[in-house]
Amino acid sequence: MNSVVAGKILGVFFGYITLGVAGALVGFFVGHLFDVGLWRAVRLSGPDGLRELQQEFFDTTFVLLGYVAKADGRVSEAEVAQAESLFVQLRLSPRQRENAISRFKQGASADFDVAQQLQLFRRVVLLRPATTQTLLLFLIGMALADGHLDSREREALSVISRGLGVSDSLLSRLISMVTAQSQFGHNAGGGKSYTPPKPRNQLAEAYQALGINSSVSDSDLKRAYRKLMSENHPDKLSARGVPEEMIQMATERSQKISAAYDVIKESRGMR
Repeated sequence: MNSVVAGKILGVFFGYITLGVAGALVGFFVGHLFDVGLWRAVRLSGPDGLRELQQEFFDTTFVLLGYVAKADGRVSEAEVAQAESLFVQLRLSPRQRENAISRFKQGASADFDVAQQLQLFRRVVLLRPATTQTLLLFLIGMALADGHLDSREREALSVISRGLGVSDSLLSRLISMVTAQSQFGHNAGGGKSYTPPKPRNQLAEAYQALGINSSVSDSDLKRAYRKLMSENHPDKLSARGVPEEMIQMATERSQKISAAYDVIKESRGMR
């Protein structure tokens, strides 16, 4: 039986035999909720479901990373090394590392159904729509970890974004922002020191990193900066189901956003 309509059929059947026509209507509605995954989304929205949601986010991330890596027809040695570096950066336990590798291989397999995977993920995060964009940001950041995004990786990200209900124009904006943010330093060794480099056109890169135009007012600049910092706040990310191991990556993104903001403030003589 098709899983998309199974709940409706069963709901109508049991509703009708218990309460007649009125029961069938109620059963249809309840069955529809099951079909679209709303009941599961409601359950995962509570504190008890957070750990399960984090696991869904983790699994989906590495499945889709494998899909992006395979976009050019094969997973290169450089992409494998990049994935291994990511495992180290996230400080994964041996069990988590084994799971991540398994998911990565699943996404890179020839018979991987990316549309089905994305549909399942959207059902899980139905009550947390911001989580889809958060996932996309992580995938973009990971895809750009080698400093390059080729056309086939870009197309794979387009397929993913469409499957997540994110427009291609927004995807382009996110890629532009993440690319510019990467120009503003790194968190060496996971420590507290932070040294921003000197991009070729630092001020232009800074505006791009915040996703704003250089003509914005000071108040709009502050508003855009605060919005980005709020979106990358650990508490907000945790509530969206981002695993603790991945939140550190968002913390590093916040540092880069702050560095870009400082460049703009200095150019404007702002305090």
